[in-house]
Formats: sequence, C-alpha cells, structure tokens
Amino acid sequence: MGHLNCAVLPLSLTKLLLFLSCLFGLSLGTELSIVTCGSVVKLLNIKHNVRLHSHDVRYGSGSGQQSVTGVTAVEDSNSYWSIRGTSDTFCHRGTPVRCGQTIRLTHVNTGRNLHSHYFASPLSSNQEVSAFGDEGEGDHLDEWTVHCGESVWMREEAVRFRHKATDALLSVTGEQYGRPIHGQREVHAMSSPSQHSLWKAMEGIFMKPSENPAGSRDYSHPHTEF
Repeated sequence: MGHLNCAVLPLSLTKLLLFLSCLFGLSLGTELSIVTCGSVVKLLNIKHNVRLHSHDVRYGSGSGQQSVTGVTAVEDSNSYWSIRGTSDTFCHRGTPVRCGQTIRLTHVNTGRNLHSHYFASPLSSNQEVSAFGDEGEGDHLDEWTVHCGESVWMREEAVRFRHKATDALLSVTGEQYGRPIHGQREVHAMSSPSQHSLWKAMEGIFMKPSENPAGSRDYSHPHTEF
C-alpha cells in the first residue's frame, strides 16, 4: 500500500483523510487499479475535461436543490465523492465495485447524494442532476448503476452512470454558467449514451481491496461515512 502524501491533499480534508488512512487502510498511490466501496474519488468527464463537483449553492429554478456542476480545477476539494451502497444493498468497505452494481455517490463536503429527477436542467433543459439528502441519507432517486466493460470498475476505464429510477445517463454537454459559479459546466442526465456521458476515476483515496468482503465493515451506514 502506498503512503499518503498530505502535501497534495486539500487543507480542508488533510486531517480527515489522514485519520481514515490510519484507521481503515486507505491508499493514495496509483498501485490500486480497482475502484472499491468506501473509496473517495474525483470523477472526470473525459469529453469536456471537467470533474464532477458540488457546493452549497442551490439552483434558482427547477428543484431548487444543491447544484452539481463540472469544474476544470484539479485541486478543488468540492469535487470529492464517497462511493457507498444503497439503502437496501450493502457496499462493504474494500469490495470492488462490480459492473452493473447500483451505488450512491455522496458529496464529501456537504454530505448530500448525487441525485436526479424529472425537473429540467437550467441551461440545456435536459434532466436536472442535483445533490440531495442529509448526512448521506436521501431517497431512491440517489441511486446510480455503474456501466463498464469488465467484471469490475477499473480506474483506467471510462464508465457511465445510469440513474436507476429514470434510466438517464450522467452527462456534460458543455453549457457554462455565469455568476455566481462563472465558467462551471452544467451537469445533467440524458437518455442516450454518447461521448458526453463517459467518466473516469481520477484523484482520491482508494480502499485497499479486502480479501474477505463479507467480513468487512458495512459502509452503507451513514455513521461510517463522511
């Protein structure tokens, strides 16, 4: 397992991630090629070179929930998402995420889950994507299925996230916001797969794959997450 280099971590997360690395055995290195449950990652939209992002800024239309955008900045701490199980399916710490598995993505800094519904997105009028819930707990509209080509989600692989309830894909098509989030891209969901819906796991801390997932701590419980 690689060593954590706290100099490259955002200051707001350094103490938390260092504590978790000591407690649970996380890796910040590049030697882990499998994306695992309990990991904290940044997700890059390959087509538009932006990372999935959220912040405590609400939409002025549609649902009025916390906005989700894409940012070009690599080091922004508001782009970290925790990989968790659903309310009725465990996501044991260190277990590889399977292709076809349904997960939740919880925004680390605000504790809200990546969410979608039939509201129209503000710029493109596609399906709105927001962040919803409290301390990692929301509802069934927070569930996304990982679509990938192998048996498990690999870090070097481009994957898609399909919203389980509406069957739409997490996407970016390039529309940019003005103030107060000038230059950030709209993130939305679309029914058809395209280059706009391809994502890759980038920076983050990754749970070392456990040899005995069934005996691992359950990371779907809100008090074991951020």
